[in-house]
Amino acid sequence: MSQVKQAVGTPMSRVDGRLKVTGGARYAAEYPIKDVTYGVLVLSTIAKGKITHIDTAAAEKAPGVLAVITHHNAGKVEVPDSVKALVDPKVGTPLQPLQDDKVRYHGQPISVVVADTFERAIHAATLVRASYDEAEAVLNFDDATTERFRPHEMKTDRGAEKTPDYHRGDAEQALKDAPVKVEASYSHPDEYHNPMELHATIASWEGNQLTLYDKTQWVDNVQQQVAAAFDIDKEDVRVVSKFVGGAFGSALRVWPHVFIAALAAKHVERPVKLVLTRAQQYTVPGYRPQTVQKVTLGATKDGKLSAIRQDATAKTSTYEEYTESTLNPTRFLYACPNVSTRYRIAAMNVNKPASMRAPGEATGVYALECALDELAYELNIDPLELRLINHADEDPDKELPWSSKSLKQCYQRAADKFGWSKRNAEPRSMRDGRLLIGWGMATATWPTHRLPATVLVRLLDDGTAQVRTAASDIGPGTYTVMTQIAADALGLPAARVKFDLGDTKMPKAPVEGGSMTVASVGSAVHEAAREARRKVVELAIGDEDSPLHKADSDDVDVADGRLFLKSDSKRRESYADILKRHKKESVEVTQESKPGEEQKKYSMHAFGAQFVEVRVDPDFGTVRVARVVSGFAAGRIINPKTAHSQAIGGIVGGLGMALLEEAVRDHRNGRVINANLEQYMVPVNADVPQLDAFFVDEEDKHVNPIGAKGLAELSLVGVAPAVANAVYHATGKRIRDLPITPEKLL
Repeated sequence: MSQVKQAVGTPMSRVDGRLKVTGGARYAAEYPIKDVTYGVLVLSTIAKGKITHIDTAAAEKAPGVLAVITHHNAGKVEVPDSVKALVDPKVGTPLQPLQDDKVRYHGQPISVVVADTFERAIHAATLVRASYDEAEAVLNFDDATTERFRPHEMKTDRGAEKTPDYHRGDAEQALKDAPVKVEASYSHPDEYHNPMELHATIASWEGNQLTLYDKTQWVDNVQQQVAAAFDIDKEDVRVVSKFVGGAFGSALRVWPHVFIAALAAKHVERPVKLVLTRAQQYTVPGYRPQTVQKVTLGATKDGKLSAIRQDATAKTSTYEEYTESTLNPTRFLYACPNVSTRYRIAAMNVNKPASMRAPGEATGVYALECALDELAYELNIDPLELRLINHADEDPDKELPWSSKSLKQCYQRAADKFGWSKRNAEPRSMRDGRLLIGWGMATATWPTHRLPATVLVRLLDDGTAQVRTAASDIGPGTYTVMTQIAADALGLPAARVKFDLGDTKMPKAPVEGGSMTVASVGSAVHEAAREARRKVVELAIGDEDSPLHKADSDDVDVADGRLFLKSDSKRRESYADILKRHKKESVEVTQESKPGEEQKKYSMHAFGAQFVEVRVDPDFGTVRVARVVSGFAAGRIINPKTAHSQAIGGIVGGLGMALLEEAVRDHRNGRVINANLEQYMVPVNADVPQLDAFFVDEEDKHVNPIGAKGLAELSLVGVAPAVANAVYHATGKRIRDLPITPEKLL
């Protein structure tokens, strides 16, 4: 008897696809809740100061209004430091929802209006008037950087402490001695996530029990923090998040509107639905923080790096120290004996930044890879050749072997597909008619994260299986890949596996962020499913009436839901028959999977190569990306179809970072001027060229039981510097401040 076709590794369509395209998938704001009311936030119009008076009289008299809640009548809701999650800054105090009269930034929630219809709530919110005692705010990044400071702590890619100041060898002396040296500064502005689904929460109390339908990447974290804020048992808070319409890190944290929805529902004693407006997406959740970096490279004349010094200064708020792993890649990406990095933050009267797809790595690699391109021109060495000369055969930071590394294969295959060997290195040397053609490339990398996860697997007597865990699916295809992993581990067709997620009533799962879900939850699915399968095998071989009686368990395999002997495939029996004969409706396993000692023995990263062609109009300075060829080595690819979609999405995000995305603040009051999708530019179909993303398969037996590494964020890293390098090749003008706009080129 042959094995059923493996589900893992096949380009399976999304199991939730039909629900999504037919409107059957329910997002946070779409649950039909009886007697629901509507909350609308009122935001501050200054950046710093105190509220001296809030006039709510007109709003309270407006038709349909049930309550206008401010710091005067909100009641105590304290978000304690004791429940800070992995994704939260460890220094500072979270913004407390409607708890005092202090204004810390423009757009801070200062009131919520609750009415019987959404339209009435919107109208009443416009009637709330606030008076302030305004104080001088820090609103200019250049001013803030004069007071930049060393953060109290940072987190490495595995959550351990690491100093913001890092030294290997003696970079200062090596730079003095270097025959060739380049030095430059690079920057990018604030960038916002802008997912299609707006942040939304429905809060409903029944006595002391609270149910939240919330847009989140981590239901367990919402449960824990909301329970602590309202001083109730964690078990009395249920959080449901079955589908998330994009997040890119914006839904990692529990933002103030979640607590406000819950306190409003408690106040009016009815369910409250609170949906942020598109403009409020720029003031309530966070954003990728503006960062300035200075990179200095020293090298021999034959291209060997002798020293790297990279300093970064990033924006944070005045109430929490948000930090990123911006400089981590510099410590290991290339073989260099002398490396020095320094990370600083500058506090401003802005809302707290947050993780945005590939946080830190996308920023740090941008500066490093642009500087390497500048060094390549200084040395007259091909940029790809320079990277191969400095390829790190082991992790020079941890002094550990890689669990696997196929970066050279990514370079070679992507370069061949792109036609890199045909590149004329001289800037402004390649044209198509009047258009300037530029080719650029860069390296991508992302750490392989894994956290503990618990999964329930239930094999039923009808030959199907249920798999459940409190994970999230923000769009990458979690429902689908977990179904595939479970199907193979159980020996069932994928159509007979029902995977469910997104509810705190299910076993605990880690945050869906850091590209860790497949590695963490997928490993737990695999192990729990294998254990459920083992239990049924034990039932069969211990049963005198089974054709598998007294068989060696190692000789028992399963295909299409039927157990059989490898040595005699005629001796077989289905899961369903075994369970029915034993009068069992199901066999159930709840099991946790967590990392072991392998992280101390190996350095675990995914790698990739980005190659980009741009076309620049020399008269207008407009840049169009003509094509992108990207090769990624991210361990075992569970589903090539959804993985390719992930890769394409990351590349498009990188194009936005390079050419379009920039939040503009009014330095007089801190307001984001372009807080909408008309003026804050994101890539649209016309901006997306031919994208050729492929995978270099890796067999990595060290990272986790299924051999998968992170992919989504990897695919964004390196795109922006590849574009910037291509623009220089096309024009001979080096733009070091993103985004690259016609004004800067002209």
